[in-house]
Amino acid sequence: MKFGLVTLYMCLALTVPSLATAQSADYQQVPIQKDWWWDEAWWKDGTLDAPHNDEVVESNLTYMSGEVDIPATLYRPKKPGTYPAVLFQHGRAGLIDWVKAHARRLAARGFIVLAPDIYAGRFMAPRPIEHDYTLEDDVSAGLSFLLTLPDVSTDRACLYSHTRGGYYTLKVAVTKDRQSDAAACYVSYYPHMQDPNAPEPMQVYRYATEADNLKIPAMIFIGENDQYQRKRSMEMAVNAMLALNRDVQLFIYPGVGRGFDFRPETIRTFADDLAARDAIRRAELFMRKHLKPYAK
Repeated sequence: MKFGLVTLYMCLALTVPSLATAQSADYQQVPIQKDWWWDEAWWKDGTLDAPHNDEVVESNLTYMSGEVDIPATLYRPKKPGTYPAVLFQHGRAGLIDWVKAHARRLAARGFIVLAPDIYAGRFMAPRPIEHDYTLEDDVSAGLSFLLTLPDVSTDRACLYSHTRGGYYTLKVAVTKDRQSDAAACYVSYYPHMQDPNAPEPMQVYRYATEADNLKIPAMIFIGENDQYQRKRSMEMAVNAMLALNRDVQLFIYPGVGRGFDFRPETIRTFADDLAARDAIRRAELFMRKHLKPYAK
């Protein structure tokens, strides 16, 4: 079995516009010159210079988690047929429009993508500080529901996430043991690799020990300018997994920080776009490889 290197820096010639104003939670309007690189078809529909691009349709639905209705959005190629399954789990910001756009771009790669809105199901406000452990049950229920859909072509799904969604899916794979019956692989963008309720020293100097028991293949993407306390825990987790001979790959993109996959066009940079396109293509090939053995 081959194992990925701890980091891989993409050798890219970047011309990145300078941003004088820092990114805020509300994404302040910052004028940038992007006419020469902006691609509306990629941003809205996920069109890539790749072997295939699918037109995507979406629908809203709900599934049950215990006695709770969890709303979700389902994205799938418009062309009739069956497709591999991916569970897309949002992070702390919630299932906002910019995050939904990422799920759409993922479905354009030829997957059926279920994106649960677990905060809405529990009437929780976006960007919670503390972690509610019942949310892990809601993600696990979403995984089970996804695999019952008639147009899914695989007996398992890949877990795909970012930020705190990376912790939710890690717990589902390991603590809920869905890696033994439902999850084929784990993909996450700058995941929160620690229990959000853990004390500060654990946030900075440790990682979630569940990572030691993640046995399905994993692929993680981060930017070199990510927050120190987050980047450190991710790198520690990956190093620990490699020491255990786990199949894990970590990609670090230069010139970008957190949110490079969904930062809105008002503040988006060329570097963000390069990283996002490269990551989703790598994730596509990775998930196809690991879902193939579970084809129905």
